[in-house]
Amino acid sequence: QVQLVESGGGLVQVGGSLSLSCAASGGTVTSYIIGWFRQAPGKAREFVAAINWSDSRIVYADSVKGRFATSRDNAKNTVNLQMNSLKPEDTATYYCAAGRMFFASDYWKRTLYDYWGQGTQVTVSS
Repeated sequence: QVQLVESGGGLVQVGGSLSLSCAASGGTVTSYIIGWFRQAPGKAREFVAAINWSDSRIVYADSVKGRFATSRDNAKNTVNLQMNSLKPEDTATYYCAAGRMFFASDYWKRTLYDYWGQGTQVTVSS
């Protein structure tokens, strides 16, 4: 059983930056893919980014490429999401999730993730 706790959300102005963290515990977290998803009010939960903890393969959604970066900190058992050049459309609740999949082409598939954090709110004001 893997437990995930997100932190770092908040209010930021357009063009600003914010860093989220996902603290993982329980199970063998290094064998998981850690994904970031977000959900805006009235919209479906969508893929943002994912990192393979064991080999650091990373995949990003097109909407955040070049602006967001995800990384892992083995010493702290955390995965971070650095968000730059934020836009109003980035406003959402952000979730981290853990799952096991082999192909990087599957990292965006929400249904393949078994464990989810409680989410953290990010609001970008214009």
